[in-house]
Amino acid sequence: MPEPKPEPYDVITMGRIGVDLYPLQIGVPLARVETFGKFLGGSPSNVAVAAARLGRRTAVVTRTGRDAFGDYLRHQLREFGVDDRWATPVDAYPTPITFCEVFPPDDFPLYFYRHPKAPDLEIRTEELDLDAIRSARVFWATGTGLCAEPSRTSTLAALRARGRSGITVFDLDWRPMFWGEATADAATPPGAAVAPNGIGRAPDPHGRLSDASDQVPGASARVPDTSGRVTHAATRYREALALATVAVGNPDECAIATGESEPYAAARALIAAGVELAVVKRGPAGVLAVHRDGTVTDVPPLPVEVVNGLGAGDAFGGALCHGLLKGWETARIMRYANAAGAIVASRLSCSSAMPFPHEVEAVLTEGAVTAHRTGAAP
Repeated sequence: MPEPKPEPYDVITMGRIGVDLYPLQIGVPLARVETFGKFLGGSPSNVAVAAARLGRRTAVVTRTGRDAFGDYLRHQLREFGVDDRWATPVDAYPTPITFCEVFPPDDFPLYFYRHPKAPDLEIRTEELDLDAIRSARVFWATGTGLCAEPSRTSTLAALRARGRSGITVFDLDWRPMFWGEATADAATPPGAAVAPNGIGRAPDPHGRLSDASDQVPGASARVPDTSGRVTHAATRYREALALATVAVGNPDECAIATGESEPYAAARALIAAGVELAVVKRGPAGVLAVHRDGTVTDVPPLPVEVVNGLGAGDAFGGALCHGLLKGWETARIMRYANAAGAIVASRLSCSSAMPFPHEVEAVLTEGAVTAHRTGAAP
């Protein structure tokens, strides 16, 4: 009697993982911080955690170092209900760590330690379980996965294996300092610093390139490309967008992928690039979603007292997957994802701060993230 086919995963994510070492003292510069908390980190790993918290069967395809931090991350994935079978160790490189500073409401500098190379960029095509990726109800890939080989080829192979079936999400996830790993001879672009010792510092909460048009409503940003790094990334992003059904990013990330940062123009450009649904996250301005069928959804933010905004986008991503799998109409999905993100913004950590369904529903009922909702996770 033939073995029954394994149950498909609700969500498989692929890409970055690492240890977040976040200060337990808010508003204190890193040089003066004395106590830190240790958490699972890395955007696609956090998205898998967020979807698992909402009841989804999830797994992450990633790599760690063969070290104690790698063991810690696999243990944390299992604790959060995320299948870690494809989170395997690499001998050559240490598990990455990330520090941040916490200056609410909108200043959260990140310091990435991912050199000489992050293990999660060592994912190889021949190691992928393409049958599992193909059958997953949602597959989530990120822009960071395109920044270096062999991860770039593997990410595109996984996307091609999907054949635009089911829900295939491409998270633009623009981190300029990571692309330095792929173009080491390139000059440092505006807004990102890569020190001689290989430590990358993100200049703002999202590790993004910025220019003055970020602050001008309706402006269309063309990010200066003094190194050729943006042009290289844009080419790779176009390959991925042609293979995806959903694109998610903030205006700066959209500018990298499409040349457009004005939300409506950016969404239209993402649709033109091949996706069915374009989601533009606008932080304090809310979220815009545009579908190829012409449906436009513009959802305002929920009031929240921000503690640490770093994990909000990952919570949004996990909730987006959940809502898409539920088959909800777009406006409901965006409201739900907004609420999940707001809850995490009201908490210090990322992975352990991901909300449960009853917490999201309570916030939607109340119309704001209130103080008694912020302490449910460390």
